[in-house]
Amino acid sequence: MTAAQLDERREGYAKEVRRWRLEQLLRAGYDLPDARRLARCQDVDLHQAVDLVRAGCPPELAFSILR
Repeated sequence: MTAAQLDERREGYAKEVRRWRLEQLLRAGYDLPDARRLARCQDVDLHQAVDLVRAGCPPELAFSILR
């Protein structure tokens, strides 16, 4: 496998992860723009983001806490 092929595979995997994170955030109750921003941020813990909303924190407030 060439370096270019490896980079392409890594980018494909990264896109799949971001898509999955986006789906989880939308299911938790975040609106689309906030969910997109959080899904792209690797420093945002997905479990923490979902748990905040499940514990009763409004998604808008949870977003501001996480960012």
